[in-house]
Amino acid sequence: MKAITVQDVVNKFSLKVLAGEKHLQRKVTKTRVHRPGLEFVGYFDFFPTERVQTLGKKEVTYLHKLSKEERKTRIGNIVHYHPPCFIVTAEEDGLTYLTRHCIEEKIPLLITQQPESTSEFISKLESYLSNVLAPEISIHGVCVNVSGIGILLRGKSGVGKSETAHTLILRGHRLVADDVVVLKKISPQTILGTHDEKTKEFLALRSIGLLNVVRLYGRKSFQDETPISLDILLTKWEKDALNNELDHEPQFVEYMGVSIPTLEIQVQPGRDVAELIEAAVHNWILKKQGYSAAEEFMRRIEGNVE
Repeated sequence: MKAITVQDVVNKFSLKVLAGEKHLQRKVTKTRVHRPGLEFVGYFDFFPTERVQTLGKKEVTYLHKLSKEERKTRIGNIVHYHPPCFIVTAEEDGLTYLTRHCIEEKIPLLITQQPESTSEFISKLESYLSNVLAPEISIHGVCVNVSGIGILLRGKSGVGKSETAHTLILRGHRLVADDVVVLKKISPQTILGTHDEKTKEFLALRSIGLLNVVRLYGRKSFQDETPISLDILLTKWEKDALNNELDHEPQFVEYMGVSIPTLEIQVQPGRDVAELIEAAVHNWILKKQGYSAAEEFMRRIEGNVE
């Protein structure tokens, strides 16, 4: 199971540590965040103890209104389960009782320093956790974003994946990763493509060498990650290897149990593969919108026959 530490969360969101400075290496393994409610009145049947616990203005105001003994009992019941940490998004004033409980139980107590609502913070935190804790694999290929659509280019070494990516960049599209593409499963239906940090912004071209696309073409030529919508296999040209039907049966490839539409494009000198990829992307977008050129063509043919 993948995990990060509470210290990672502190660093990411510039949180202030109120208690538990020596226990920031505690593990965070869950992508969802919990906001205690029923637990304050003693109902713990479904308490997600392994999640980060977040307290907003609503929860803190409720605790402030309790008597000293009631607070001791209700907070004590929660800290007894030792969640990874507590994060408060309300003001720090009056939290001495919560600080004391966290010190006693060796649980980090953190507080946000940016003015934002609890729901906004939770949304950003869960997005971050979903990304860093997502199951992942690394594959050989190139990842690009073409017209807002994430594309995974695969093929044998030397087939022209990086050269094709370079042409796409010159046409205003963006590089995500070259050579090593990290795929993350961030939901049952979504695969995210990104780089492995070491190769970030780099593109390797045969005979030319290593290029930093951001230095050469500006920030618009690169993005950190993109949801993968289409998988394209580049292969060397073989006469009659691919049929030329009006429309092909949809083909799919699976990554960590998620099916991605895939197609094959043959490469040969003089063939504008980047242009074909643009056409494939725009055609995919039209199909997602419910339009099929092949179906319209057949309707026209049938209309003439009748």
